[in-house]
Amino acid sequence: MRTWLALLAAPSLALAAQSAMYALVTPSCSVQTRLMIHGVAVVALALATIFTVMARSEWRRDAMAAPQGPDSDEPDLATRRRFLAVVATAVGSLSCFVIFTMWVVAWVLSPCWS
Repeated sequence: MRTWLALLAAPSLALAAQSAMYALVTPSCSVQTRLMIHGVAVVALALATIFTVMARSEWRRDAMAAPQGPDSDEPDLATRRRFLAVVATAVGSLSCFVIFTMWVVAWVLSPCWS
């Protein structure tokens, strides 16, 4: 379960954060504050980071518990789980980077800039 959150929820969070931050541009411009936009970015980044750390811990747990068995053509369940945890960690890290980048843009650009 830990890997699926980073694999599926973290990219969905990045897309949802982009949509929410874009939707908040007009209200932020009308009240002359970026607080709502930053709030969305902080929550999305925190959740994506938590999901990524959970996937990373699953990766480490599977790497420590994986037995070194004989070579075979079909990978065992532990190898598949470890691979899925590695991919989930990479996808979660990329999602965190995307959310952070959108947050930096929200810091630099004014919502009223056109």
